[in-house]
Amino acid sequence: MNFISPELEHYAGIHTSPESELLARINRETHLEVLQPRMLSGHLQGRVLSLLSSLLKSNRILEIGTYTGYSALCLAEGLLPEGKLITLDVNAELQTRVQGYFNASKFKAQIDYRIGDAMKILPTLTESWDLVFIDADKKNYLNYYDLVIDHVRPGGIILADNILWSGKVIDQKAQDVETCLLREYNAKIHADERVENILLPIRDGIMVARKK
Repeated sequence: MNFISPELEHYAGIHTSPESELLARINRETHLEVLQPRMLSGHLQGRVLSLLSSLLKSNRILEIGTYTGYSALCLAEGLLPEGKLITLDVNAELQTRVQGYFNASKFKAQIDYRIGDAMKILPTLTESWDLVFIDADKKNYLNYYDLVIDHVRPGGIILADNILWSGKVIDQKAQDVETCLLREYNAKIHADERVENILLPIRDGIMVARKK
């Protein structure tokens, strides 16, 4: 996942706007108390999410994959006063912790946090999305994209995280299911004439698809 030297990563971090006290707390507690803390977006990627959301002046945001809530709170920073963010996750064990973080934020009333199978929940949503962030089980990335693309407004964006998969996407010896599906996702978005796209080599890679 680390494609640049620790020194350059540190330099980038100290020249990036700081995370809030709450985000710093989530970052710290996730690394100390939660399994697989590498799943957390972290400072630099979090500021990218916040900036993109703010540039879009987001009214409706969808996140697929909440984890400990760090990325949701970053995305919420770009919400309009009347805006709403719906975030979906299958892990009920983290629900109390994550809801506590949301309750401690100024976005409490704007975040709709739902536990359940995203493949079942997504077809029930009728919103028009300004921004969608896909950061859940890799086996369903293609399905998630297909379920949301028609509900993204023109000019809206779909972000997909971990799209470089620690560099495995260019290793032809890596033929595991998740790596192959991520390669397929990248190829699909690049060939989709409904969007324009850029693959950002930030952290573990973010595919940005802007709907035309």
